[in-house]
Amino acid sequence: MLDATPVEARHLIRSGAFTAPTSGLCPGYAQANLIVLPKEQAYDFLLFAQRNPKPCPLLEVTEVGAREATICATDCDIATDFPRYRIYEHGELVAEVDNVEGYWRDDLVSFVIGCSFSFESELIEAGIEMRHNTMGRNVSMYLTGVPCTPAGSMSGNMVMSMRPIPYDQVVKAVQISGAIPKVHGAPIHIGDPAAIGVKDIAHPEFGDPVDIHEGEVPVFWACGVTPQSIVMNSKPPFAITHAPGCMLITDTKNIDLKE
Repeated sequence: MLDATPVEARHLIRSGAFTAPTSGLCPGYAQANLIVLPKEQAYDFLLFAQRNPKPCPLLEVTEVGAREATICATDCDIATDFPRYRIYEHGELVAEVDNVEGYWRDDLVSFVIGCSFSFESELIEAGIEMRHNTMGRNVSMYLTGVPCTPAGSMSGNMVMSMRPIPYDQVVKAVQISGAIPKVHGAPIHIGDPAAIGVKDIAHPEFGDPVDIHEGEVPVFWACGVTPQSIVMNSKPPFAITHAPGCMLITDTKNIDLKE
């Protein structure tokens, strides 16, 4: 998997041979989050994404019922090519599965959303450690008190991912990530977690906790797990999302997403 191309990685995931988080895989290629909703709720979410581009930067929206991504990747099956998925009914998590072929319906619309894992490879190239990779863990993600702009039936608070960054590398991290707005861009918040409603940084709502060393500051980016927060708050009758950290590896190069 470490040497796989994006299409090879998707095939390995599709076969069930890889079901783990995808951080650090296929450096240089954009990774993506997912939310799938019935057609009846799809317009509201499209409007929500347009009003909240930081947590929900859209890379692709499929036709109704289509399982194939055609813009961000080829030979790409939305129902099989994420390592793990979550199924929600009326805002409640009811299952976590390796593929969603058995849940697929002809009325579903898929939203493929940019992921902060995409800029991690550039941060690493610049000499900035990604602590969750070093520790062999998923990135820390927190449900914050920062409200998103509501749209129709969709509302809720933003989820943010956190990476501890040495004080003398924060400016560099902001500049690098800020150059790729289609994968969340620059951080939303730097410093005191309580200022954005994070009560306990040692206990993230999604992902895993990581060590924060002396001389480091927690840096928070908008996160593509935000749609899961929106689903839990808005309670649509049915939704499919990726499992946190388990992304789609696209054929789109990060450099092509830069402004």
